[in-house]
Amino acid sequence: MEVSAMEEALSTPKGRRKGGLRTIPFIISNEIFEKVATFGLTANMILYLTERYLMSSAFATVVLYNWNAISNFLPIFGAVLADACLGRFRVIALGSFVSLFGMCLLCLTAILPVYKRTPQCAARLADCVVVPWQLPLLFTSFALMSLGSGGIRPCTLAFGADQLDKRDNSARNVRTLQTFFNWYYTVLGLSIVFAATVIVYIQQARGWVVGFSVPVVLMVTALTLFLLGSPFYLKAAADRSAILGLVQVLVASYKNRHEPMPPETADASSFYTKAGSKPRTPTNKLRYLNRACVLRNPGKELSADGAACDPWRLCTVQQVEDTKAVIRVLPIWSTGILPGVIVGQQMFPTLQAKTMQRKVGGLEIPAATFGVFSILTLTVWVAVYDRALVRPLSRLTGHARGLSLRQRMGAGLVLFAVAMAVAARTESVRRAAAIAEGLRDSDPRFGPPMHMSAMRLVPQHCLMGLAEALNLIGQIEFYYSEFPKTMSSIGVSLLALGLGFGAVLGSAIVGIIGAATRSGGHEGWLPSNLNRGRYDDYYLVLAVLGAANVVYFVVCAWAYGEEGQNRVAAADDAATVDDGKEEEHKAVII
Repeated sequence: MEVSAMEEALSTPKGRRKGGLRTIPFIISNEIFEKVATFGLTANMILYLTERYLMSSAFATVVLYNWNAISNFLPIFGAVLADACLGRFRVIALGSFVSLFGMCLLCLTAILPVYKRTPQCAARLADCVVVPWQLPLLFTSFALMSLGSGGIRPCTLAFGADQLDKRDNSARNVRTLQTFFNWYYTVLGLSIVFAATVIVYIQQARGWVVGFSVPVVLMVTALTLFLLGSPFYLKAAADRSAILGLVQVLVASYKNRHEPMPPETADASSFYTKAGSKPRTPTNKLRYLNRACVLRNPGKELSADGAACDPWRLCTVQQVEDTKAVIRVLPIWSTGILPGVIVGQQMFPTLQAKTMQRKVGGLEIPAATFGVFSILTLTVWVAVYDRALVRPLSRLTGHARGLSLRQRMGAGLVLFAVAMAVAARTESVRRAAAIAEGLRDSDPRFGPPMHMSAMRLVPQHCLMGLAEALNLIGQIEFYYSEFPKTMSSIGVSLLALGLGFGAVLGSAIVGIIGAATRSGGHEGWLPSNLNRGRYDDYYLVLAVLGAANVVYFVVCAWAYGEEGQNRVAAADDAATVDDGKEEEHKAVII
């Protein structure tokens, strides 16, 4: 098997003196505090923008969609930086510092005055004018937090998996990684529950300054804990050859496009493998790329040491198969864009909860806290699935993971569509009740709440949580399993990239629906006053798009073929272990 510098660092006996379970608390602690800090800031941000900056609901939603989009686009760059240049540890540490600085600036926006002191502003809040430096300061804090998360998000999960992954395809290793992924998200779910309850409550009860200061303290704690674990981490060296190899395969395939291809029955001698590696033939999927590794004249194409004279015209079989693995994933990845739209529109349920009765006994639940039901559902499902359902399901299906990754992803997409249908029905009932109470023209942001309990929003949140547990975690495992190990951070970042495109698409959908439905003095479907809008129709549009996405996913999943073939191919190449004997890997189709 061709072994990269990064894989050598992860698999040598010397490297294995580090890593293991003892490093996980440091890595998870960093992620816990970072997630509490980040979610504690973003959960209530729609209210911060609409109440403190007097933005309209639609405009504030577009701002948050765009912030979400940037935060999800940047991880792909952070992943490339980690895998090709700096390594995962350094990128996580650097991202944590930048994110901390952004949080400090956001806290500063809450401390400094927002409006110019004018007689008009003193008389009526709606006539206030924002001081010129406040919005640039706010958006700079958003940009820095996005930049920091671009380093943290794609690398933390892959960095943690590196400490445990034995780099084979055995059933035991598959289960170890699945358990790590599941409990990773369980712990993160609990941390987000804490953020959505305690941090949000502090913001509502003690004000924005205190509410934004607490996440800053937590982020300092996260960074400190992560750095304390540095001596124990297994730190894979960056390996730019893997990413460069993708480009070389595409260029070589194009350059050799007019060259004849050997027959499908050709043996391994017709293809180029790195000197010292086991000869192998490329697969017939995406056969066009096989042109990059065909040996036509070894005497001229290879140097004395067996290396390719021109790596931009002749690539190894492993490079070709790695490139195929990346390309084959892309259609399934594209089905994760619409979940990004649905996950990103959780600002609207917060606005809905703001209009409804939220008291439980003598305690008033903050509007943003209702998103905790989604996280609780995700957390409970992951724990139950990993501890109680995997073993019986694996006996029925023959999959080490119980359900295959694509089955879980598809089920999650179905639930996303169902959640939007339920949300549409709930909003229709809520709006009708508000109108019946004479609240149609009362501004929900400042007026009295209606008598309907906000607990009516719980079912849609629970469905969302279950959909995320099945689809989003399934995506993470799928990309990590199918991508070459030297590109784990890039594979993990694909989820964030899909969510980023979803945020952009969601922003466009909100803008298009808002513009298309405003006519003749009508405010459209998405005005600031929810009671005068048609948010139920907006949810129905998302439900229909979700149903169409399920059909598209079924086609992509069928075209993909079997899962786990990339790891099986690598395992079949046999690795040499400490005692010099050949280690036997049991291939499990996952």
